[in-house]
Amino acid sequence: MSTTVKAAVFTEQDAPPRIRDLVLPDPGPGQVRVRLAAAGVCHSDLSLSNGTLAQKWPAVLGHEGAGTVDAVGEGVTGVVPGQQVILNWAPSCRECWFCRQGEPHLCEHALDRTVQAYAELTDGTPVHPGLGCGAFAEATVVPAHAVVPLPDGIDPAVAAVLGCAVLTGWGAVNNSAAVREGQSAVVLGLGGVGLSVLQAARLAGADPVIAVDASPAKEELARSLGATEFLPADGSLTRAVRKLTGGRGADHAFEVVGSAKVVRAAWDASRRGGTVTVVGVGRVDDEVSFNALELFHQARTLRGCVYGSGDPARDVPLIAEQVRSGELRLSAMVTDEIPLEGVPEAFERMKQGKGGRSLVRFGG
Repeated sequence: MSTTVKAAVFTEQDAPPRIRDLVLPDPGPGQVRVRLAAAGVCHSDLSLSNGTLAQKWPAVLGHEGAGTVDAVGEGVTGVVPGQQVILNWAPSCRECWFCRQGEPHLCEHALDRTVQAYAELTDGTPVHPGLGCGAFAEATVVPAHAVVPLPDGIDPAVAAVLGCAVLTGWGAVNNSAAVREGQSAVVLGLGGVGLSVLQAARLAGADPVIAVDASPAKEELARSLGATEFLPADGSLTRAVRKLTGGRGADHAFEVVGSAKVVRAAWDASRRGGTVTVVGVGRVDDEVSFNALELFHQARTLRGCVYGSGDPARDVPLIAEQVRSGELRLSAMVTDEIPLEGVPEAFERMKQGKGGRSLVRFGG
C-alpha cells in the first residue's frame, strides 16, 4: 500500500522545485508516517539546493517540521497515531562511539538516511529526503526515533521551528558556549537560527546582547527579541563591539551566517580569552586564516556547533518550559507564512538576507 501527497520536488542542483505527486510507502518496521502541519525553510535547505552540502537528486528538501503521526509500522512503541511530533533531522543511534561519549549530535549514523531513497514519483523514479526528513511535502515517512513528541502547551502551528532553528540556536548558547549570566554576547547573522541564538542569550542573562546584521531592517525585530544593541555588519564592527564591552570585546561571539569572513569578524569581535561559536554552515572552499601568534596570544576558544551540541529528547522539554512561560517567542521569529509553492521565494529572501523564518503551512 502507499499514500500519494503533494511535495516540492527538486530535480537538480540550483534548480527551483516543482510541485509534484509523491508516492510514499506505508511505514515499515520501526517507521512512522507524519502529516505535516508546517515546515520551516532553513538556510541548510538552500545549502543543499546549491551544492554547499551534498544532496542526491531528485529530492524533497525540508528538515524543520512538525505534524501529526497518522500511521506507525511494526514494532513502534514510542509514539502513536494522532500524536503531535517534531521532526529530528539528526536522530542518534545511541550505540556508536560518539553517542556513548554523551555526544549524540555527532552520531556516526545520524545522516545515514540522507543517501537512501524513501519515496517515488508517480513514474517510479526514486526520491531522496533532504537531511533524512523530506518536510516540504504534505506528509513524510521517517524512522520512529526521528520524531520527538511535541510537549503540551506548544502551538503546533509554529512548532516546526523547534526542529532546527530553536534547537540549534538555544543549544549553541546553553550547550556549546555555556553562556553565564552577566557575560556579553554578540550574534552575527539574524536569520531564523540567529534569532534563536539571540533569544537564548537573553534568557541566559547575557548583557549586553549585541545583534549584528547586514540589513538595518532587522533592528526592530532584533530588539523586540532581546537585543540591547544593534550594529551594522561593516568594517567598524570590532571597534563598536569593544566600545560596548569595556574595550575588551565580547565574552561570546556567535557566527550564524556560514562565511569565512563572518567567522573572522566574530573572532575579532571577541575578547582575549573569549569564545567564538560557529553555528553557520559554510562552503568547503571558504577558508579562514589565523596567524600562529594571535592563536597563542589571544587565547580564544573557537568551536563548531552541530545541531546545538544537544539532544532533542533532553532539550525540547527544557525549551518548552520557556515557550509556555512566554519567555521564548516562537511566532515572533516567523516573518513569512507561505504555501508550498512559496519555497523558491523563501530561498530568494534568504539569499538577500531578508526576514527571519519563512514557514510553509499545510492544510490551509
